[in-house]
Amino acid sequence: MSLQTIPVITIDGPSGSGKGTIAQMVARSLGYHLLDSGALYRLTALAAQRHGVGIQDVDGLVRVAGKLDVAFLPTPPGEPARVLMAGDDVTAEIRTETCGENASQVAAIQAVRDALLQRQRDFRQTPGLVADGRDMGTVIFPDATVKIFLTASAEERAERRYRQLLDAGVDVSIDALLKEIRARDDRDTNRISAPLRPADDAQVIDSSGLSIEEVLEKVMAAASQA
Repeated sequence: MSLQTIPVITIDGPSGSGKGTIAQMVARSLGYHLLDSGALYRLTALAAQRHGVGIQDVDGLVRVAGKLDVAFLPTPPGEPARVLMAGDDVTAEIRTETCGENASQVAAIQAVRDALLQRQRDFRQTPGLVADGRDMGTVIFPDATVKIFLTASAEERAERRYRQLLDAGVDVSIDALLKEIRARDDRDTNRISAPLRPADDAQVIDSSGLSIEEVLEKVMAAASQA
């Protein structure tokens, strides 16, 4: 089977839209491989921090991105995919707000995106792939079988993140979270390199007010029509 015939389902959308959870559920349901592209940028930011490479050091970031040793491991339903970097479980560490902010800045650098381009495409393996991120359907897999753009209001996404952090025992201000989400949306939408937007042939799903099960049903319905 050639790479072009291996099915790919892309799920793009802004931070907090639920695309990571849905992508993992779809991948598990179909028996497909999973690519959390956002994790690659978070991993790059974390690896850079560990190696003393500044966010403004483009050459250093490119070197770090080119040497990432990463693996995604399946987890029980409702839990985020485990992420290993050089064999070290960094799942929790890359999900901090600080790492997310750094990753958003790293992702805006074209040279870093170029360094990670082929690495992301290499996840396309039989029997299929579910890829979530911000430019999966527009840049990385423009020939994807199914393209979903999953969104939700900034207020709803801030509320979801607030509840997650409270459950994890982290004290945080919902107003601060909303401000960060809006700032990240603005940066991701207006960046020159691969801005956040739906692919022309993507199905847009607004998850505001919907349960995870309802969103999954909509995504699986779209996948079944491919």
